[in-house]
Amino acid sequence: MAIRDWPKDERPREKLLSQGAETLSDAELLAILLRTGTRGRSAVQLARDLLAHFRSLRKLIAADRVRFCAEPGLGLARYAELQAAVEIARRQLTEVLRTGPSLASPRATRDFLLARLRDREHEVFCCLYLDNRHRLIHFEELFRGTIDGASVHPREVVKQALLWNSAAVIVAHNHPSGIPEPSQADEIITQRIKHALALVDIRLLDHIVVGDGASVSLAERGTLC
Repeated sequence: MAIRDWPKDERPREKLLSQGAETLSDAELLAILLRTGTRGRSAVQLARDLLAHFRSLRKLIAADRVRFCAEPGLGLARYAELQAAVEIARRQLTEVLRTGPSLASPRATRDFLLARLRDREHEVFCCLYLDNRHRLIHFEELFRGTIDGASVHPREVVKQALLWNSAAVIVAHNHPSGIPEPSQADEIITQRIKHALALVDIRLLDHIVVGDGASVSLAERGTLC
């Protein structure tokens, strides 16, 4: 049965409008983005099948373009629409950080960094440039690849921090293995960046390592002391 033939209070779009988005299941929310199903499957059934195949909404969103488009009923247009919706959510969170509370506490940045980095298949080193009230000015992915002393250049961190007129910086990177335990190389590069920023009177507040649903703050570990 097509969704248009369902009772109005069961249709995902009408349900969202009358009861709020938070009342919808993952499949119902995804169905609104998909808009239509395939032959013999409504948009909701297609969404349920996709969630079962990819095993979770998160894994569906993180799937690369080739794998996503290989599934029946999907394609480049739907891949682009889903990624656009995800990016809008990320940018909205960034705007909240710019106008929201101070980021001096490591806990205040974790949800943002987990959303940005935990599903990356490669390592990404990023910087959060902060004003003198420790509010976000700009977020930037500065380096990609294996994060070690050879690939992360403190002078580039300093250069960009000065460009954004930063009073303080938080750096972060992900571990694609999912285990956020900092390595010795992570601790060494943290000290190098701290000392380089100190030369221009900019504070390094933290270095956060992001894993799969968890993160570790080197400031909390005492590495920045």
